[in-house]
Amino acid sequence: MTAGTAPPRTLLHVFSTLNVGGPQVRFATIANKLGGGFRHLLFAMDHGYEATKLLAPDALCEIHDIAYRKGRAARSFFTFRRALNTLRPDVLVTYNWGAIEWALANFGRACPHIHIVDGFGPEEADRQLPRRVQFRRLVLRRNTTVMVPSHTLEDIVTGVWRLDPAAVTYIPNGIDYARFSIPRDEALARRYGIDPDMTVIGTVAALRPEKNLERLLLAFRAMPESDKLRLIIVGDGPERAPLEASAAQHGLSDRVIFTGYQSDPAAILSLFDIFTLSSDTEQMPISVLEAMAAGLPIAGVDVGDVRHIVAPGNKPQIVARDAERLGQVLSEFAADPDLRHRIGAENRQHVKDVYDEATMVSAYAQLFSI
Repeated sequence: MTAGTAPPRTLLHVFSTLNVGGPQVRFATIANKLGGGFRHLLFAMDHGYEATKLLAPDALCEIHDIAYRKGRAARSFFTFRRALNTLRPDVLVTYNWGAIEWALANFGRACPHIHIVDGFGPEEADRQLPRRVQFRRLVLRRNTTVMVPSHTLEDIVTGVWRLDPAAVTYIPNGIDYARFSIPRDEALARRYGIDPDMTVIGTVAALRPEKNLERLLLAFRAMPESDKLRLIIVGDGPERAPLEASAAQHGLSDRVIFTGYQSDPAAILSLFDIFTLSSDTEQMPISVLEAMAAGLPIAGVDVGDVRHIVAPGNKPQIVARDAERLGQVLSEFAADPDLRHRIGAENRQHVKDVYDEATMVSAYAQLFSI
C-alpha cells in the first residue's frame, strides 16, 4: 500500500457452501475483477471450498474456516459473534438461508450487513416456510441491505418478508458474453461421441433434488426416438447415481451422457444445439445467461425470472413445470434448425445488451462500499 492510499475494504463473506454453484461462480468473477480495493475473508458453513479454485492468484481472498457444530444454535451464536469481534470486517456479507445465523450474531454491532438472496432449496420451492419468514423478517430489519438478482425475489422480499423496499437492491447477474462466442470444440465432441449430424440437447446444473433432472429425463423420453438425438447433462452432485440409474431404467443410457463437472462451460456449450432447464426452483440462473451468450435457444420451465431473462422471441418456449410440455418444446426445437438459429441469435444479442458482466461488477463495487 503506497502512502496516501486507503487500505482495502474488508468484507467477510459467509456462504452455506463454497463448492461450485451459481452464487459461488458469480462471487469468484466479482472478486477477480474488483482488484485491490476490497479484501475478502471467506467462510463456508459446510467447510467446502472447491469454488475458491476459480479465484485469480492476485484476488485478495483468504479462507477463515471456523470450527463449529451445526445444530447447536446457542453455541454457534457465540462462536460467530467472537469471529466478528476478532476479524472486525468493514462489511458482513451473508448468502441465502444457510448463512442467516450470522445476521443474528451481528445484531447490535456497527458492522454493516449485506444479505444476498439467490433463491431457495427444495423445501421452499413452492411456498415460503412461515417460521423462516418470521426469522428473516426479524434479523434482516436492522442495518441490513438485502440484494436480489431477480424481480421474483424482489417481490418475495418486499411482499412476503415485508422488508423495506428502500433496503432492497436489485442487481441482475451478468456474464462476459464474448467468452462464449467460440467455435464447436471438436476434440470434446469426439470424447463424448457427438457426430456433426446429431442434435444435442444439454443442461448445466448441480445435480441436486431441486434441479429436478428426472423431469428432463422424462421430457427427453417423450420425444420421438432417434439415434441422432443426444442429451448431455453437465454437473455433479448427490443425484448423479440415481439419475444414471433412472436413465438406464427408461432405456436412455445410450443417448444420455453424464459428463460430471466441467471447468469450462463455454467449451461444453459449444456442442449444444438446445439448452434446457427443468428445475423446481430458480431465480436468475447464470447457466441460462451463458447458454444465451453461446447463441442457444432455451427450452425451460417457468420458474423465477427465467421467462423475463430470455429474449422476447424465446418466451413461448418457457413453459409450465411439466415433463410432457417440456418434451413438446424440445421436439419443436429439434425439428426446426432455422427456429433454433433465429432464437439463439436473438438470445446472444439480448445478453450483450442487458446482462453485461462489467455492469454487474460495477454495481457490486458500489454495494460493497456501503
